[in-house]
Amino acid sequence: MGTPQFAVASLDALIKAGCDVAAVVTAPDKPAGRGQKISESAVKQYAVMNGIRVLQPEKLKSPDFLEELRSLQPELQVVVAFRMLPEAVWSMPPRGTINLHASLLPQYRGAAPINWAIINGEAESGVTTFFLKHEVDTGNILFTEKVTLTGHETAGELHDRLMNKGAGLLVKTVKGVESGRYSEHQQEQLAAGMELKHAPKIFKEDCVIDWNQPAITVYNKIRGLSPLPTAYTTVNGKTLKIFASEYEITKPGIKPGAFSTDNKTYVKFAAKDGLISLKDVQLEGKKRMDIEQFLRGNKL
Repeated sequence: MGTPQFAVASLDALIKAGCDVAAVVTAPDKPAGRGQKISESAVKQYAVMNGIRVLQPEKLKSPDFLEELRSLQPELQVVVAFRMLPEAVWSMPPRGTINLHASLLPQYRGAAPINWAIINGEAESGVTTFFLKHEVDTGNILFTEKVTLTGHETAGELHDRLMNKGAGLLVKTVKGVESGRYSEHQQEQLAAGMELKHAPKIFKEDCVIDWNQPAITVYNKIRGLSPLPTAYTTVNGKTLKIFASEYEITKPGIKPGAFSTDNKTYVKFAAKDGLISLKDVQLEGKKRMDIEQFLRGNKL
């Protein structure tokens, strides 16, 4: 059960590992883009190419969908980047339903763990497999795998690392459940005495840059929201998305939110304790471009 590209790597790994995938469950087709052409999910496209049965329920509690799912007689269900499942679905298989989550649970439960780990400047991240239960991302942990962060990668780059790392971990988990060689770890015990950080869904208002914050905080926010949904500020009354930047700790000499530029090679915004140098941007109504390209067509 999954929808975006992140889930395709796991599905592909399961197929190549010889797992018997009876069907995939993915989001219904929907119109997308300027032409509103009907778009299929990445998981559906992969499944169709590989001759795997595809289920696309509008409602997961639909009696017709539940009956179709039951007819497959699934032993185990695997969830990667999908929506919340009702108990009637996740409790169906005799071996349960497992989920792959892109964080080291119990840290960063929620919809956007990759973004928040980078926004918060974490030194490590990882992937976790666990059994689903009622509360979101709280089930018993099966396996985890850590990755060390550099302090400079974007959310997009970490997404790709965890997508591939998670695919391998998921195969290990499925094989473990199949053979019975696994142990379960309660998140409540792991979380004891730990300050938990959360990963809620990110909205547009969360993407606005606050230039009164320290430079490192602004820098982490920019890379934690790149390439999507993208941090932004306002310049000359227009929205300026920022995909990449560099920072330096120095006395800015100008107020937070003000900027200096030679209108050829650099634009530097002042933060609380330093400067943020823009490297990759997109002005409202324009294409994404590096800062020198941008300044050739836009004088600030």
